[in-house]
Amino acid sequence: MSALGAESGPETVRGLQERAARALPASTVEHSDGWWLRHAPGCAWWVETVLPHGDGGRAALACRVTGAEKFYADRGATARFQITPGACPPGLDALLAERGYRAESPMSLQTASAVRVLCDAPANSLRVRLDDQPTSGWFDVWSAVHGRGGTSAPEWDMLRRVNAPSAYASAMIGGAVVAVGRAVVDTGWVGLFGMATAPRARGRGAARSVLAAFAEWAGGHHADTMYLQVEQDNVPAQRLYRRAGFGELAGYHYRGVR
Repeated sequence: MSALGAESGPETVRGLQERAARALPASTVEHSDGWWLRHAPGCAWWVETVLPHGDGGRAALACRVTGAEKFYADRGATARFQITPGACPPGLDALLAERGYRAESPMSLQTASAVRVLCDAPANSLRVRLDDQPTSGWFDVWSAVHGRGGTSAPEWDMLRRVNAPSAYASAMIGGAVVAVGRAVVDTGWVGLFGMATAPRARGRGAARSVLAAFAEWAGGHHADTMYLQVEQDNVPAQRLYRRAGFGELAGYHYRGVR
């Protein structure tokens, strides 16, 4: 169940997804009547998806899709669209399906109150260090879990583009970093990104310790509610967040390469 109750409408969902886009800033962003066209070569593919939040009739939708396709083609890339029922224009999902875009990567947008996350934190939490910039130890753990090989420069550049106050959490066992995460505060909300736990530390409460540290940090930044995005088929992560007090606000998916 969502932490927001009656407030969990389309505008709240759009607002959170736009906060997430600011916390995962592309190198090029073009705003077009509510649509965010984002290009970020070398970064994870979701950093450069289309965020289609402007309304319009079917004819206007077709023109906007064509414009988005041109934006990416001009940059040697292909368009991929984030589709959130109720928060994106009606008919867009069906239109993209007709144009041959495949549905992929079902996701869950989840929220929790910071107080609830703190109350549900394990009693034997690991020591967590918070930095306002990524450290090499933080990045090494994140890259070991989520990295795709090749140069890490685009990901470092993406983190440097974040303008909002941020916290980089490193859960420690002895002197070693074993789990990490990133939090970004934006207009009263704290978004969580980049959660990763080294295989040797899984099952020891490292990720829960990171979530609790972020909940405490959120309170210090006058943010009552936290949000995150997680794959619907990631069963261990879904279990972790449910136990920590998160509930789904909205489901969404992408329309990808034809």
